[in-house]
Amino acid sequence: MNDGDGINSNIVNKIKMKSYILRKYGAPNVLNIEDSPEPVPGTEEIRVKIEKLGLNYAEVQSRKGLYGWAPKLPYTLGMEAVGTVDMIGESVKNKKVGEKVIVGCQYGTYAEKIVIPERQALPPIISFSDDENTAFPVNYLTAWVALMKIARLKSNDTVLIHAAAGGVGTAAVQIAKKIGCYVIGTASKNKKIEMLNDLGIDLAINYFHKDFEEVIKRKTDNKGVDVVLEVVGGDVFKKSMKLLSPFGRTVVVGFASLNLKKMNPISWVKTWKDIPRAKVSDLAESSTGLLATHLGYLLNNGTLLREVWDELVTFTIKHGIKPIIGHRFEFDELSKAHELMESRNSHGKIIISLPSAL
Repeated sequence: MNDGDGINSNIVNKIKMKSYILRKYGAPNVLNIEDSPEPVPGTEEIRVKIEKLGLNYAEVQSRKGLYGWAPKLPYTLGMEAVGTVDMIGESVKNKKVGEKVIVGCQYGTYAEKIVIPERQALPPIISFSDDENTAFPVNYLTAWVALMKIARLKSNDTVLIHAAAGGVGTAAVQIAKKIGCYVIGTASKNKKIEMLNDLGIDLAINYFHKDFEEVIKRKTDNKGVDVVLEVVGGDVFKKSMKLLSPFGRTVVVGFASLNLKKMNPISWVKTWKDIPRAKVSDLAESSTGLLATHLGYLLNNGTLLREVWDELVTFTIKHGIKPIIGHRFEFDELSKAHELMESRNSHGKIIISLPSAL
């Protein structure tokens, strides 16, 4: 398995590879390429030569030291990639050298090679390009689990999706529309609103220009919404909970407003107040539910992960869904990609290409 540097503890050679090892928290400029030893797989592990990797907002939070699921420093960031198996452990049964795979992991994909347990290598979608396969796993699995497995979405539901123009957001919009829901999405810029309209969303709201709570109350005749996909926290979460109709459910999959600063005690108080939470008595009074999911904790359950993956892929192919790729960067431009994502000016998925993919 991977150690704290995101490299295998069984290293027996001195061959070097390029990687981004996070050694201190901070701004995007803490991300620097360095040489590190190539990892070697254990008996039930495979090694993947990475060709493309997908950027996730959780990695921005990790870089800043604000992501609870991240390991201790130092480690290599990155949770998803596409690449080719180039070495296997002696007990590996279902993967072979030369096979293309999708990698899902806690960390380690900001590197030329990674070692993972065999169960965490998923089969690519044949009809997808490498970029599309890279853009697919984290965002679409997160949206699918939140909407279909947790919220138990139905075709007549009204769904509110926050940060709808982002990677998870666009995935959720596509899934909910194909289910037959009335879909509302929030975004921060007119360009993002236009993209959501192109996706066929029913109502797109620029929350910088309009109060989404008031708009939704008016559009739904105060009936509210059945499902909220929440990724922000703070006032967005509080307003969203007020919008739930009886039997409605909010699923929390992120906390983008988190801005804890260790040297600023005032930020501690604000962060505590902004964490999504609800009283059971309030939920009982409104007959609503607050739920949450974190995709990472499914990684250790290979059977369940593959079951959910197969459901999602079958649905995706049946409905002709394709990921929305908004931006592409090269491997040595990772800090620029982080800057873009943190600026909230990105849309769709950000893809990073390694030299091996060129």
